[in-house]
Amino acid sequence: MGENDLLRLHAVVVGHVQGVGFRNFVQNTAIELNLTGWVRNRWNGDVEVQAEGERQALAKLSTVLHRGPRSALVIDVREEFETASGEYSRFSVRPTE
Repeated sequence: MGENDLLRLHAVVVGHVQGVGFRNFVQNTAIELNLTGWVRNRWNGDVEVQAEGERQALAKLSTVLHRGPRSALVIDVREEFETASGEYSRFSVRPTE
């Protein structure tokens, strides 16, 4: 995988991460970092993120996911990196699943 290859980050954020503005926080950060993909709440209380973009931008997003907005309490972030699919044109908030 080359330095400039686009990657996909799939992350599940565990903790007090719903009802605290986490999805908007992630969306705003992803847009600033020129990433595409989505964020959504999961029924079990986690937040799920799928983002595509450059390696450095995804690393910055990962750092933000571990911190969260001020009112969140992040306990764990489970992350996987793979090759980007290029299927997204923007970064959006998806309905809870």
